[in-house]
Amino acid sequence: MTVAQQAEQLREDFAFLGDWESRFTHLIDLGKALPILKNDEYQDVFKVRGCSSQVWLIAEPSTAAPNAIHIRGASDAAIVAGLVAVIIHLFSDQQPADVLAFDASAFFKEIGIADALTPQRSNGLASMLTRIRSIAATT
Repeated sequence: MTVAQQAEQLREDFAFLGDWESRFTHLIDLGKALPILKNDEYQDVFKVRGCSSQVWLIAEPSTAAPNAIHIRGASDAAIVAGLVAVIIHLFSDQQPADVLAFDASAFFKEIGIADALTPQRSNGLASMLTRIRSIAATT
């Protein structure tokens, strides 16, 4: 699926949820479902700077598509782990050009998450998106 198709699937999921509390509960559930990173992957090189919570994002070549980026990640905070899960859902196994072309900030506003985040979490989300874009730009 393309980034746009992944985004549409997430839009449908979040549209079904009526209020921000339901959306945050769903985010927490998404974060809980993330595969656990190996102990040696919790390194500074994978850590996202600018997040008040601890966030690790790992990018590697995808086995699903040539030249695509596979992304894995984790966070020590439940809601932030959910944001990581959404980012992974959107961008993992995608072409770098497609990652760069997608307006993720607008997407998070559209699904009703961005406006409900605290300023610290908003800064963290921006840092995660900047990191993903940086990875895509150098791949």
